[in-house]
Parts: sequence; structure tokens; C-alpha cells
Amino acid sequence: MSTMQNPPEKMMFQLSLRRRGISDQAVLRAMEEIPREMFVEAADRADAYRDSALGIACGQTISQPFVVAYMTEQLQLQKHHRVLEIGTGSGYQAAILSRLCGHVLSMERYRTLADVARGRLAKLGCDNVEVVLGDGFEVPAGAGNFDRIIVTAAMEQIPDALAQRLDRDGILIAPVGPLHGTQTLIRLVRTEAGLERKELVDVRFVPALPGIAREL
Repeated sequence: MSTMQNPPEKMMFQLSLRRRGISDQAVLRAMEEIPREMFVEAADRADAYRDSALGIACGQTISQPFVVAYMTEQLQLQKHHRVLEIGTGSGYQAAILSRLCGHVLSMERYRTLADVARGRLAKLGCDNVEVVLGDGFEVPAGAGNFDRIIVTAAMEQIPDALAQRLDRDGILIAPVGPLHGTQTLIRLVRTEAGLERKELVDVRFVPALPGIAREL
């Protein structure tokens, strides 16, 4: 096994995810297959496999690997699932999702981020991901409903309109709480009786803002 293919930091990255309780083998495999260094800024490549969030363009961040793995595992993805992601960012979370489900519609309010993420995903052959420039609070009516929804920016509350996009037995994961403080990951499951809500772990995400960003 050559160290070029498996640098020590990447092996530690996998070990760290397992130690912190990530046990879904498909999620671990996706985290291993997707090269995180492709999704960070050039100056941060040496730190790509550290378990911390890193800054990207437009004042946004790429989430720490554990949070990406944890949120993905909580979605309980299956190969036929159609997934909505609010907040494409670097495209890393969408790339992980692409390995585990049928189709990802990812919405991003910054044109620069959407364009760059599209290029990265194309280079990796993630051809089941569609990145759309748009407002995550206003999902186009024609997009239909989804088996899974993942929000990768902080919301003070989950909009009813978003929760209504969940199909039967659908799961939605979102960081909910004050926009400039600590949020709690919330999991909603659509059941026959309505929406079941469960609080998971505390996290910190950049705020989800309405509208398409004016800056590029």
C-alpha cells in the first residue's frame, strides 16, 4: 500500500470518523473515495483532512468532516433516493451524497460557489448532482418532493414550506438555532401521523440567508 495513495493524514481521517462513532460502511467508503483536498482553497490543502471547518469563497465554509459524515449517516440514504441540499458551498457534501443516492438537487445562492462546485463535481464524475443557483427558502415548485433534505446552513427555524417537500418516510436534517451562535442539528421524519422531530448534536454553521446573493 503506497503512502502516496494513502497519506497518513487520510488514514487518520478515516480512523477519527470511526472513533467518533460513524459506523455506516457506505458513508465511510464515500468519505474515503471523495478527495476532500479538491474542495478546499489551495492554501488549505495541507489541512484538508483535519477535522475542522475551513473557509471558502464568499465568506462561507466547508464543514468539518465529522459533521458531514454524521449528517449523511443520519439521512439513512438508499440508492433510489432523491435528495435536496440547501447550500452547495464547496460541493463536498453533494459529492458525498452523490455516491449514496440516486439524484441530488443542490441549491446555492452564490453564483461563484455554484459555478466552481459544478466544475469540481463534473471532474469527479458526479453526474447525478444538479447544482442550481437559487434561494433555498424558495425551492421551485416544479422540483417536486424529496426522499431526503439536508440543510447545510443555520436556520432559526425550519420553514414549513421546506418540511412539506418531504415525501412519506422522508428525513430532513438541518442546523436550527441562533444564526450567529450554536445550533442544534434537528432531524424531522415524515410519518403517517405527521412530522417527528428529534434533536441530535450541537453544531455551528454559517447563516442560511434568503434570496440570491448580489455579489458574484
